[in-house]
Amino acid sequence: MIRLIGYFFGIGAFLLLGTAAAVAIYLGAITKDLPDYEVLANYAPPVTTRFHAGNGALMAEYARERRLYLPIQAIPDRVKAAFISAEDKNFYQHPGIDVTGLARAIAVNLQNFGSGRRPVGASTITQQVAKNFLLSSDQTLDRKIKEAILSFRIEQAYSKDRILELYLNEIFFGLNSYGIAGAALTYFDKSVTELTIAETAYLAALPKGPANYHPFRKVEAAIERRNWVIDRMVENGYVTKADGEEAKQQPLGVKPRRGGAHLFASDFFAEEVRRQIIQKYGDKALYEGGLSVRTSLDPRLQIAARKALQDGLLSYDERRGFHGPVKTIEIGGDWGEPLSKIPMLSDVPEWKLAVVLSVDSEGAEIGIQPDKEVSGKIVPERVTGRIAAKNMQWAHRSAGGKRKSAKSPEEVFGPGDVVYVEPLEEAGEYRLRQPPKVQGGLVAMDPHTGRVLAMVGGFSYGQSEFNRATQAMRQPGSAFKPFVYAAALDNGYTPASVILDAPIEIVAGGQVWRPENYGGGSAGPSTLRLGIEKSRNLMTVRLANDLGMNIVAEYAERFGIYDKMAPLLAMSLGSGETTVLRLVSAYAVIANGGKQIKPSLIDRIQDRYGKTIFRHEDRACENCNADDWEAQEEPVLIDNREQVLDPMTSYQITSMMEGVVARGTAAGKIKLDRPVAGKTGTTNDEKDAWFVGYTPDLVAGLYLGFDDPAPLGRGATGGGLSAPIFNAFMQKAVEGTRPGKFVVPEGMSLIPVNRKTGMAAVEGEPDTIIEAFKPGTGPADTFSVIGDLDEYAPPEEILRTSPQANQAVTSGSNGLF
Repeated sequence: MIRLIGYFFGIGAFLLLGTAAAVAIYLGAITKDLPDYEVLANYAPPVTTRFHAGNGALMAEYARERRLYLPIQAIPDRVKAAFISAEDKNFYQHPGIDVTGLARAIAVNLQNFGSGRRPVGASTITQQVAKNFLLSSDQTLDRKIKEAILSFRIEQAYSKDRILELYLNEIFFGLNSYGIAGAALTYFDKSVTELTIAETAYLAALPKGPANYHPFRKVEAAIERRNWVIDRMVENGYVTKADGEEAKQQPLGVKPRRGGAHLFASDFFAEEVRRQIIQKYGDKALYEGGLSVRTSLDPRLQIAARKALQDGLLSYDERRGFHGPVKTIEIGGDWGEPLSKIPMLSDVPEWKLAVVLSVDSEGAEIGIQPDKEVSGKIVPERVTGRIAAKNMQWAHRSAGGKRKSAKSPEEVFGPGDVVYVEPLEEAGEYRLRQPPKVQGGLVAMDPHTGRVLAMVGGFSYGQSEFNRATQAMRQPGSAFKPFVYAAALDNGYTPASVILDAPIEIVAGGQVWRPENYGGGSAGPSTLRLGIEKSRNLMTVRLANDLGMNIVAEYAERFGIYDKMAPLLAMSLGSGETTVLRLVSAYAVIANGGKQIKPSLIDRIQDRYGKTIFRHEDRACENCNADDWEAQEEPVLIDNREQVLDPMTSYQITSMMEGVVARGTAAGKIKLDRPVAGKTGTTNDEKDAWFVGYTPDLVAGLYLGFDDPAPLGRGATGGGLSAPIFNAFMQKAVEGTRPGKFVVPEGMSLIPVNRKTGMAAVEGEPDTIIEAFKPGTGPADTFSVIGDLDEYAPPEEILRTSPQANQAVTSGSNGLF
């Protein structure tokens, strides 16, 4: 018997040793290829990049995985308690594997064996970290064993709080949200500190299977799972029973956060910043890098710019007539459903889509597209209104010329036609609207820093994402002329220099070019000031020819208007192509006294750790961070920017462009309570209408034109179309700010001169103006003209007031003398 016992003992020992050896070999093979768990120490998950306006308001978010990384110290205890209760109640006690939970799972799985049910897991939070970070999701024994081994190692290497931090920032919650901070924003538009018990419990319910507890498609299952989590929180002592019962009575309350741009009217600006970030740092940095981008956008100015440009585009477009309905639908049954399927302009919330239900001579009865959201979906509702005949009179004219002018609403559209409307103050009353065909771009900038404060790239980002402020290459026309005149003033000319405004022929390559003034005609010998104020093409061509186009091209490139400008005389009239942003930046140089600027939409960029990796402001300030004041001199901000234009020249051209607003092509269009300078621009055949102008502290510019350049119509000039838009924007922009003044540089002489001859005026002489002259220059002593006078007969008043002019003309003098 003893011998038999010994025999069986030996066999058992042998089998035990063999099993142990087999297990050891198996574990050795398993652990041989285990991932390195030490990579968790340098964990850097994909994190959402966020754009902020200049005032800190959230503007836009970009991410492949919506995640905001939160350190464990920033996560409220209630949130931790919810996830521990839902996933691993013994988290702070077990060594990586919960033996009790594992035994319970094994028993349940044995009981369900053969039933077809999915095996129950017993993964701890540590095991889930091991799986999510280091392993695949394969349902195999090998993976589970690797998971267990890694869990023990992770527990030995990292604290419980670090493991929980990794878990809460990594897990997927559905709706493309990752991590607890991202989930709180995605589902409830709240920070984690603002979550209620019910909201926290619902988020803790999601990791098991977000699709199984979808807030809209699986509402009952979602509430049941959330309530189960609340019960576990009560059972574990994290929440009182009374609070738990109250939380279970609440609805899910999910309010999905809209992606993309969050700040109203910022779409074009945000998209331009997005392109620049990708160009500078790459696609991965934008969508995974967790960058914090502080932009230069001023929300107040952005809204003012949007409204001013939209109003101007609509005013022009409605004068041309009605383009027709957006679409036509059947209205015999429930018109609400087909109407709700037609996409609206998402960034024009002032408008609504409506279907014409009936129409008569007094107006039209309309059905409004529903906008009530229930569970994230549009619910069709039958809301009606009316367009009175007086609120659609502009539509009597057909923009396409397909019909004669209508005499009543019945001739404009019919039942079933879908149109845009805008509600009026009177309840139930609407005004007919339509998205314009004409487009444009507007930029506003701080001339001292180059910070772009507002940018509008068209009527609606929802209508077209093409940014006409930065991407559209357009001819600036006469808006380019100030740079021709600035080059002349920098090279010996004065504002009182006289140029002949008369027909001219340019022969080049066997072809004859005969430029003309807008509207025809000519004024004879005129000062540079008058040439700018009245935007004289013939004077500008003569000046550029006398100055030399190589110099003009050099200045255009120095100001950043063109990268490479062909030195052709036609270019002096703005026949090249540039963008609104470039031209506004060039005007900003004149406005700030000639200092080079770098236009920027971005003030600062920080990485996910808060380290600044880009700053637009590169001026140095020594001793600005002194610890104490010890009677030392105040620190000086060192401005090392290049001086690209003489400050005196800047003032002269500014003074001349003040005349454009006061007496010239923009006269009566700009009404501000402070000095303002600017220049109109109208291209050949009125295809583009420009205005760029500035006060001492703000520069803005815009153009109007069709995307496929086509005539805007006779009389569609920069002064008539664009200057009023500039005025509307600037009036809002400068509200509540203190008026400044254009500063006269030291050393300049202010001398009264005759407006026509440019010669010094005697006291009491009519038609004089104060002109600014650089040291060593002044009004001419004799009447000097740039241009050919042989065939020119001057106005009698010039001969009467200027004996020198009389002598010059009768002697047939040519050129500058």
